[in-house]
Amino acid sequence: MVNAMNWLDKISWDTNGLVPVIAQEHDTGRVLMFAWMNREALQLTNDTKQAVYWSRSRNKLWRKGEESGHVQLIHEIRLDCDEDVVLIKVEQVGGIACHTGRHNCFFKKLDNSSWVIDQAVIKNPEDIYDKEKHKHE
Repeated sequence: MVNAMNWLDKISWDTNGLVPVIAQEHDTGRVLMFAWMNREALQLTNDTKQAVYWSRSRNKLWRKGEESGHVQLIHEIRLDCDEDVVLIKVEQVGGIACHTGRHNCFFKKLDNSSWVIDQAVIKNPEDIYDKEKHKHE
């Protein structure tokens, strides 16, 4: 019988036991965000079919949407050719992936050597998060 954990062993984890993860909207193909996962986060993501990340700043698991309600439902988990980057195809519940209240985290575009914000805030973060806890996830 094959060990069910073998799929995790195929991943080239960095020296901190992390792997970079790109969250992509399954129906539009838009990249929503980038984050990190450790083995436990990726295992939980697969088991629960909801994105769980590793917060390097807080040094703990971070269940996407645990405060905002904007969970990411997993449609697919993919591994790149070098086995060192994970792509998750998700349904973004509530349409907001970014802690700034925007659809995705890539709302700054380089234009003539300046970063220009080209996406509006969908919902004010103060209306989403407890003001005491409002920090970058």
